[in-house]
Amino acid sequence: MSDKYCVKEFTTLLPFLQTHLHNWARNKIKQRLQTGCVSVNGLTITQHSHPLKPNDFVEIGAVSQSSAAVPAQLNILYSDRNLIAIDKPAGLLSVGNTKETKQHALAILRKQLSRKSQEIKLWPVHRIDRDTSGVLLFATSREIREAVMAKWDRAEKTYLAIVDGVPNPSQGRIDQPLRLDEVEYRVHVGEHPDAKPALTHYKILNTTEKRALLEVQIDTGRQHQIRAHLSWLGYPVVGDERYGKAGERMGLHAQRLKIINPNSGKELLFESAVPLNFTRLLV
Repeated sequence: MSDKYCVKEFTTLLPFLQTHLHNWARNKIKQRLQTGCVSVNGLTITQHSHPLKPNDFVEIGAVSQSSAAVPAQLNILYSDRNLIAIDKPAGLLSVGNTKETKQHALAILRKQLSRKSQEIKLWPVHRIDRDTSGVLLFATSREIREAVMAKWDRAEKTYLAIVDGVPNPSQGRIDQPLRLDEVEYRVHVGEHPDAKPALTHYKILNTTEKRALLEVQIDTGRQHQIRAHLSWLGYPVVGDERYGKAGERMGLHAQRLKIINPNSGKELLFESAVPLNFTRLLV
């Protein structure tokens, strides 16, 4: 499903969307732009200042993840002198690898925040998979990163997952060790000398005839943990080609992250709005 609007007068994209989506928060609209969910005359647009002219057609929610452009800037959820939390769109790497050295969240954010006189330095506190959207946290120094990680066992990591099938019972825990096969780049579930403990909690929030929306919390943070655990349970994440079936996008969203502020000792909560191209997977 998508919504189409015809432009009546000269304007730019963000004010136009705010006028027609008056019940949406400004950050939510900008997040839709950055995840490739908005097109103008059939072309994906991520810049909020994109000019519009009469008889242009703006479409929201019709752009698939595979065609989404790499954003020029990222939506910043929180920022202070020590920590920066962003809203990572699906399809974007958290950090670079040997094949991609520029088109990843760390590089984009570093460029976004740096000035000619000073290049900002950032350290990833954690990572989320390329095809997972949501909260991603960076530190402005190695010391701050290590201080946050020292209390990472007290962090609360909450995801939303849309899965094929409806789990029964409606809530539960998956306490199965995980092992990464680096040749296949696939995580195997079950006992093995190289496997590490992993604990995942889930509960159903909503269902349709063939799918369910789950709230998922992880006590550990193993690679592909949620995806592998839910697939092992018999309810793979929608759109997960590696552990289920390919689709428009993967139905996994890092909705909330709560950590202990290393300086004040108080809790910090970061929360990401649910992307439109995620919610429409629940059909």
